[in-house]
Amino acid sequence: QVQLVESGGGLVQAGGSLRLSCTASTRTNNIYSVGWFRQGPGKAREFVGVLKVNNANPIYANSVRGRFTISRDNAKNTVYLQMNSLKPEDTAVYYCAAGTPITSQLSSPSAYAYWGQGTQVTVSS
Repeated sequence: QVQLVESGGGLVQAGGSLRLSCTASTRTNNIYSVGWFRQGPGKAREFVGVLKVNNANPIYANSVRGRFTISRDNAKNTVYLQMNSLKPEDTAVYYCAAGTPITSQLSSPSAYAYWGQGTQVTVSS
């Protein structure tokens, strides 16, 4: 079992930045892939990006590539989502998730076994 806790959400103006944190109750490095997802009002949960278990370069959704960056601090069992150049359409509840998805399922929420409670990000225009 892995407990995940997200933090760092908030209200920011368009063009601003936020850094979300996902802290795990146990080590995830070399054990789980850690993904970030988001769910906007009335929308399905959407893939944002993932740090794969083998620590290869993160994979990002087209909508955030070049603006968002995923990184890890192994000593703190924490994965970060740095979000820059935020847009109103980035407004959503952001979730981190841990699991062992195969490559073809990295962007599928159902492939992740463990989820945090989510943190709200609101971007005003």
